[in-house]
Amino acid sequence: MAPPKPTVTITYCPGCRWLPRSAWMAQELLGTFDRDLAGVTLCPSAEAGTFTIAVDGDTLWDRRRDGGFPEIKVLKQRVRDRLDPDRDLGHIDRSGDKTTPGD
Repeated sequence: MAPPKPTVTITYCPGCRWLPRSAWMAQELLGTFDRDLAGVTLCPSAEAGTFTIAVDGDTLWDRRRDGGFPEIKVLKQRVRDRLDPDRDLGHIDRSGDKTTPGD
């Protein structure tokens, strides 16, 4: 039997109006890791200013600790590193690549 799939939890401050940002990040993660995750849970926090992202309870990002919000590229890389470090994320892993089609 396969091990259970991990769950990402995004805890956000509803008073700061961070639900839309949280929902967008959840959508991005599910689009990239749809077969690797059990789901993404959005949890409003009672503590003002909270924004954390965890995989099975292990914090990958904390707004206070890490200084603001993650770029989606960084977030996807951190989730990938937790789930499957050898996985190639395609263009996300090719930083600085400024080539355009036909170049």
